[in-house]
Amino acid sequence: MTTDPHTTQAAPGGPRPWARTARGANLLGSDGRLGITIFEEVTALAQHHAAINLGQGFPDEDGPREILDAARAAIADGANQYAPGQGLAVLRDAIAAHQERFYGLAVDPQTEVIVSTGATESIAAAILAFAGPGDEVLTFEPFYDSYGAVIGLSGATHTTAPLSAPDFQPDAATLEAAFTDRTRIVVVNNPHNPTGSVFRREALELIVRLAERHGAIIVTDEVYEHLRFGAAHVPIATLPGAAARTLTISSAGKTFSVTGWKIGWLSGPADLVAQVRTVKTFLTYTSGTPFQGAVAVGLGLPDEFYDSIASTLRRKRDLLGEGLRAAGFEVFEPEGTFFTMVDAAPLGIDDATALARRLPSLIGVAAIPVAMFCHEDGAERTRSLLRFAFCKRFDVIEEGARRLATLREHV
Repeated sequence: MTTDPHTTQAAPGGPRPWARTARGANLLGSDGRLGITIFEEVTALAQHHAAINLGQGFPDEDGPREILDAARAAIADGANQYAPGQGLAVLRDAIAAHQERFYGLAVDPQTEVIVSTGATESIAAAILAFAGPGDEVLTFEPFYDSYGAVIGLSGATHTTAPLSAPDFQPDAATLEAAFTDRTRIVVVNNPHNPTGSVFRREALELIVRLAERHGAIIVTDEVYEHLRFGAAHVPIATLPGAAARTLTISSAGKTFSVTGWKIGWLSGPADLVAQVRTVKTFLTYTSGTPFQGAVAVGLGLPDEFYDSIASTLRRKRDLLGEGLRAAGFEVFEPEGTFFTMVDAAPLGIDDATALARRLPSLIGVAAIPVAMFCHEDGAERTRSLLRFAFCKRFDVIEEGARRLATLREHV
């Protein structure tokens, strides 16, 4: 029996793994044609039109000198070969110390922590470890696109609970209805990308109760844990009844502005961590040896550093918000992350995807349509919403805000 390697269907089974992945990430058209991510598309448009890219969420400034110097020193000292698959001990110790310092969480660095290639790999390894055909993986919607991709790859069914304007907090009744006895994993991204919301404690407590009721594992994506503007970060693992079923994930990229280093980590109960590590071992095994020790230095930086990154980002949020309001958008002020969501409906625009494709040539600014973070129904609900990133230099945001203020003249 032979099959065409380019088709989406495997014979005699269902879609091939790449097609499930693409469909989960909204990259597969109804005709089976494979597209590119909206991030690639918008970035290419920004480059073509010399536009300010406020779409893709990466900083344009380097992180703290201490950790950059530590990485250079590690390379010079020969830390250029494989690290242990579990991660360097110095980083695992630093992760455990960080969890105790900020949240009072006692984590055993020997058995309850693994280092990964960014948070993305930890998320993928956790979902692939515990979910498969017949299972459901629940996320909030809008959702970061990698969640949909890896859930599709796993063969599980991706279910969602919507987050609605203006506060983008989980609705208790809707969330309860979204859980079923097939819910194997609930993925909680808090602070939340793309909405910028920080979930209230009562919402987190409800997630724990529902996960316990239905026997689900909680996988948390907390990469924006230190990028908050007032509301305290509450890791789900600190809540009563949560620790035994929660895998906590974070990374260095957002906190230290080193997204290219791709150093993340996962912590939780030793038995669950060991099962995730089994999958993670055969994804990348290990990575970033000279960066791991440098990130350990970063995790030990004083409180003043952590306070300053949040306060600086708040000023950037406010500066961009002024430009977005001047443009005529309804602005949903974020409580965390480095993203601001807006509604284009006040401008008479109901198709934000079409607007995102026009903005680079129209006013020289790029943004991401929120519909791309949703399933079909969610895309309709968020049809007029855009996401802007404010993790850029002040001068870049100032110029972006100036250009945005001219939008009314062009639409």
